[in-house]
Amino acid sequence: MFEAVDGLVAEHTELEQRLADPAVHADQALARRLGQRYAELTAVVRAYDEWRRVGDDLGAARELSAEDHAFAEEARLLEGRRAELEDRLRQLLVPRDPSDGKDAILEIKSGEGGEESALFAGDLLRMYSRFAEQHGWRTEQLDATPSDLGGFKSVTVAVQAKGTPGPGEAPYALLKFEGGVHRVQRVPVTESQGRVHTSAAGVLVMPEAEPVDVTIDDNDLRIDVFRSSGPGGQSVNTTDSAVRITHLPTGLVVSCQNEKSQLQNKDQALRILRSRLLQQAEEVAQAEAADARRSQVRTVDRSERIRTYNFPENRISDHRTGYKAYNLDHVLDGDLDPVIASSVQADLEARLASLDQ
Repeated sequence: MFEAVDGLVAEHTELEQRLADPAVHADQALARRLGQRYAELTAVVRAYDEWRRVGDDLGAARELSAEDHAFAEEARLLEGRRAELEDRLRQLLVPRDPSDGKDAILEIKSGEGGEESALFAGDLLRMYSRFAEQHGWRTEQLDATPSDLGGFKSVTVAVQAKGTPGPGEAPYALLKFEGGVHRVQRVPVTESQGRVHTSAAGVLVMPEAEPVDVTIDDNDLRIDVFRSSGPGGQSVNTTDSAVRITHLPTGLVVSCQNEKSQLQNKDQALRILRSRLLQQAEEVAQAEAADARRSQVRTVDRSERIRTYNFPENRISDHRTGYKAYNLDHVLDGDLDPVIASSVQADLEARLASLDQ
């Protein structure tokens, strides 16, 4: 059992030696990738070492129980512990999404519901910002189109971990399950009769791509500049500082207007474009491999929802996992861990089941 672990132990030792080399840390991107892989393998090696140690103790306890029945109870406890460690190792050895160690870029867009949907998009942004803060992550707003009442027609945010997160703890590994249509049921601020309305906002989650992940040929780009819209001042909407980049081979279009200079907006737009191209490449590869990974809904239609936020009942419901709780106020304040954990567990069970087939 677990024959493949021996190769991982050897890789772990090699990585430990490489990370001890100061020259590796001169390339921060390389050091980060090696550090993420090392953290992932460390969890496997520690679980494997404990599994072997408990196995040795179990063998000794069984031998001694033949002479002293007091060791029979110890053997029973060790059997239970070894079974737990076997299950933990199986989970750690399940093939992971190669992007699980990456930071994330979230795009939140209002959909059906007009101004109410834009206000809800703002609520989702606040929820994810609080969630990131609780996990010690940084958030950076890359682009935004505000609505008249203080919400967002669209907003794009980068979520970045500090240091090297453990396996399954990086921003993309958790937030990727947030991709889809989020439906809200509540009385809008624009409703004078007190009636509950239903509207929706869409969330798209992408792994943040590093330049080494995606190569973009400048000849494949068409770059247009235009005047920013929305609240201005300080030259934001008084000069042609906004940038729109079209990736000609794929037709992907990204625009940014938050910053004051064309150069800053171009850098932010390229950052988003790289992540979209990486996401697209991964989806194509997964389709070719017939991978059953859950796809993210791209249309903001109320009928294609992954989750419902019901304000009158203070209820949150995830329609993929069956998770339901009556603490919507806490969830909107960033307490998303139990909700996301239900998706993580469902995904793990599906991957374990595919291995057993």
